[in-house]
Parts: sequence; C-alpha cells; structure tokens
Amino acid sequence: QVQLVESGGGLVQAGGSLRLSCAASGRTFSTYAMGWFRQAPGKEREFVATISRSGFSTYYADFVKGQFTISRDNAKNTVYLQMNSLKLEDTAVYYCAARSLVTSIYAYDYNYWGQGTQVTVSS
Repeated sequence: QVQLVESGGGLVQAGGSLRLSCAASGRTFSTYAMGWFRQAPGKEREFVATISRSGFSTYYADFVKGQFTISRDNAKNTVYLQMNSLKLEDTAVYYCAARSLVTSIYAYDYNYWGQGTQVTVSS
C-alpha cells in the first residue's frame, strides 16, 4: 500500500508557473506508475499526465502538451508536475495517483490517490 501527499499548489497569475510535488510513503515507490489528474468545479476529474515506473516513459493529455512536464525521483519517492504558462482554465484541484506496473490515462485504473492540492490561476 502507498500513501500520497501532494503539495505545491497555490494562487498564481496567468502565465506563471508552479511545481506540484507528490510524496509517497513506503519502500516500493518504484514499482508504481504515477499519474496526475485534475478536477475543476462542476467538472469531472480528468487525466493530465502519467509516468512509468522508471521515469523513461511519459504521456500527456493533449491540452497540456508542451506546457506541463511530469517527472519522478525514485530515490526521494516523489513525483512532480511542472506547470508553465498557466491559464485560467488550469484552475482545479490536482491529484496524484499510483497504480501497480504500467501507466494509464484512466482514473479508474489507479488504486491510490492523494488528497489533492488546489491550483488557482488568476487574471
């Protein structure tokens, strides 16, 4: 089992940057593929990015390609989401999630979730 704790959210002006972190408990972090999802008010949770266990393979939602970067440090049991050129529509609660073995873009494939961190982009 793994517990996930996100941090790094906050209020930022449009065009600014934030880096989200997700710290995982346990000694088996490298056995989990990781994902970032987000949920805006009144909307369903949506896939943002995913990274393989080794970190060599990543995949992004079309709407964040070139804008967000997912990475991980298995020595620190942490996955990151670097968000640049933030837009008003990026405002949401951002969640990290873990699943065994392979990556997925589907929320229902993930077994473990963090509590979320709020990102608010202002004009």
